[in-house]
Amino acid sequence: MSVLLSRLVATVVAVGLLFTTQALTTPQRAAAADPGYLMVHFIGEGATGQQMYLSHSTDGLHWNDLNGGGMVLRSTVGTRGVRDPALVRSPGGDKYWIIATDLCIGCGQSWDDAQNNGSRNLVVWESTDLVTWSQPWLLNVAGAIPDGRNAWAPEAIWDPETNDYVLYWATNATLNGVLKHRIYYARTTDFRTITTPRLYIDRPGTQGIIDTQIIETPSGVGNYRYVRASGDGQITLEGSNSILGTWTELGNLSGIGLTGSQVEGPMWMKFNGRNEWALYLDQYATGGGYMPVLTTDPSRPGAYRKQASGSYDMGGTKKRHGWILNLTAAEESRVLARWPNTAINRLQSYNYQDRYVRHTNFDVRIDPNVSPAQDAQFRLRPGLAGSGTVSFESVNFPGYFLRHADFDFQLARNDGTSQFAQDATFRQVAGLADSTWSSFQSYTYPDRYIRHYAYQLRLDPITTATGRSDATFRVTG
Repeated sequence: MSVLLSRLVATVVAVGLLFTTQALTTPQRAAAADPGYLMVHFIGEGATGQQMYLSHSTDGLHWNDLNGGGMVLRSTVGTRGVRDPALVRSPGGDKYWIIATDLCIGCGQSWDDAQNNGSRNLVVWESTDLVTWSQPWLLNVAGAIPDGRNAWAPEAIWDPETNDYVLYWATNATLNGVLKHRIYYARTTDFRTITTPRLYIDRPGTQGIIDTQIIETPSGVGNYRYVRASGDGQITLEGSNSILGTWTELGNLSGIGLTGSQVEGPMWMKFNGRNEWALYLDQYATGGGYMPVLTTDPSRPGAYRKQASGSYDMGGTKKRHGWILNLTAAEESRVLARWPNTAINRLQSYNYQDRYVRHTNFDVRIDPNVSPAQDAQFRLRPGLAGSGTVSFESVNFPGYFLRHADFDFQLARNDGTSQFAQDATFRQVAGLADSTWSSFQSYTYPDRYIRHYAYQLRLDPITTATGRSDATFRVTG
């Protein structure tokens, strides 16, 4: 069967299955149904920078930070830091996963530690709507690899030949007497269990390879169904007609002055409505973050062209190795509504004005000199349970809200239940002790207000002058 005929048959099968490989070309939808793009990424080193952030673009070249540039997901497992995320949409569009490197440089772990005795796990989140995410879990992918020392830069692509995902990542391991990073793969349907890992990509000699991302190209573009870009000393391009089949080296981007010593973290994006792609590359050598190079044929190295610095805008935060999803209209509406650029505020006590509401080990109290400062920072979101109300979302534990349980306060993850929504929703009213300040009335118990007692936050009925002072706060920056 000719290559062209093979690709036509595969295309017909793909349409019938409505499969999704990744953000770039599938699901195939009309341009009007794909209004924008969502990037998931990290922004730098340290416990705060190595978390999950989102940015949005309407044209694929000019990006706006969502959530005011703040994190949207925080890892509470493994090293408690995450890098190099991939955002995977299920074939039916009814489930999503974020898979990321379990790594926190500068959080008690050095680069040498990370390479030679790092986490063998990936961090995974799951969602059914792209805005409410599960608790993260660890997926051990490198533990079964002989001398496997870490697991970095995961990616996944739907394989229509076997109706599952090919999950692939880099592991530093000794093979044939050579210790270096190679790409391994396993199959999965749920990112909870995987098949036995196998070697996927190896380079000759001591040359390692870490970052690889695959796209599917439509029929009529180039000579290959799949193209992958890899960081292996160059930004190497390869083509294949099967994800796990034979791959042909096509060349690299050194012809436009981009080598693996300058850039890493290749991240593909297909422009909506036309056969044009951006390959985003992380300028790690200069600390410059991502830059796009554009092409009308991902399989032809000579077709790539750099963009002038003024032709794109990466937004307020530095974008580091991530993934871009072409959004549907419904997805975009949900995402933009969930993470608007809401201001960051603190709640100052009226009668102890050096103290602020803060969380510590998920308990809630008022304290002076809060450290880290983010423990006392919240975004006042529209109330989870009703209009005209507010809910308090933690800045450094996004998705976690102040809620009462048996009238005691805690910082807890929103579990999506109506009970949680009601317990985390309040009416902001004039301050009970000073009308220029604020008090917060319970949504479910209107005779009770947020107040501190022995510096702990409680939900109590207020009947005395002391109680009115304890239940009065200033919303301040």
